[in-house]
Amino acid sequence: MANHKSSLKRIRQTKKRAEHNHYYAKTMRNAVRKLRAMTDKDEAAKLYPSVQKMLDKLAKTNIIHKNKAANLKSSLCKHISKLG
Repeated sequence: MANHKSSLKRIRQTKKRAEHNHYYAKTMRNAVRKLRAMTDKDEAAKLYPSVQKMLDKLAKTNIIHKNKAANLKSSLCKHISKLG
């Protein structure tokens, strides 16, 4: 266990940030999963901008890596274009 007040505070801050990041990462994963499960091209195209915005925000705040966001956006775009 930490002995210094600053160490205790740092532990609290880290825990709080980790919970915050896990929540948004999980929300993003669910949105991506929902988009991939869609079979209607119009609905998927309507949902894509909000998912794209979410990915960009998470990459900007370093919750996910910028390349991961780019790869996800690219693969989702491919998925939407393949829909009939």
